[in-house]
Amino acid sequence: MSHTDPSASDFPVDNGAPDGASGGEASPPAGAAAPVRKRPKPGERRIQILQTLAAMLEQPGAERITTAALAARLEVSEAALYRHFASKAQMFEGLIEFIESSIFTLVNQIGEREGDAPTQVRKVLTVLLQFGEKNPGMTRVMVGDALVFENDRLLARMNQFFDRIESQLRQSLRAAAEAAGSATPTVDANAQASVLTAFAVGRLQRYARSGFKRNPTEHLDAALALLVG
Repeated sequence: MSHTDPSASDFPVDNGAPDGASGGEASPPAGAAAPVRKRPKPGERRIQILQTLAAMLEQPGAERITTAALAARLEVSEAALYRHFASKAQMFEGLIEFIESSIFTLVNQIGEREGDAPTQVRKVLTVLLQFGEKNPGMTRVMVGDALVFENDRLLARMNQFFDRIESQLRQSLRAAAEAAGSATPTVDANAQASVLTAFAVGRLQRYARSGFKRNPTEHLDAALALLVG
């Protein structure tokens, strides 16, 4: 998977194979007892839990996911989940951390590599919407649908995520407004950044609420040409 195309499958998983090994399992000799299923390492189990939670969120119309349902999908006990996460809220925080890390790593790269402000804005919005499209379950977290009955701090954290996106857009747009000779570059940038952030959130919400049928990147180049220029 490219670093510019992060998805839930990018959760790193160590297969436990020694250096130089393929990680595959050899067939047991004839008559030998079947091998005992290897117990995942603590870090691997945490990743597996998060991957499974994200996959369950991808089911269109999925209702609130309980720890009992998550444990059943993993074929473990609920107590086993709580050996790796103190609460379900902490599991969702793990997903939010993945969203933040994936998006802002790319946003920072865009800021470093692109000197043209409108190009920065278009690429930031494209990265955000492409991430949502590649990660339907994460999209439900981003727009808050999966967090409605969870801890309020999770919704607050996702609101802060979009505040950071808007701040990044505002910074680029102010530079563009100054370059264009605007008499009120800050006011112009604030207004445009607000509209663009609302556009991105709206596209992600439509994607989630259409059962992942209306892609957030639909006609994106044409939309950005109208909104950014």
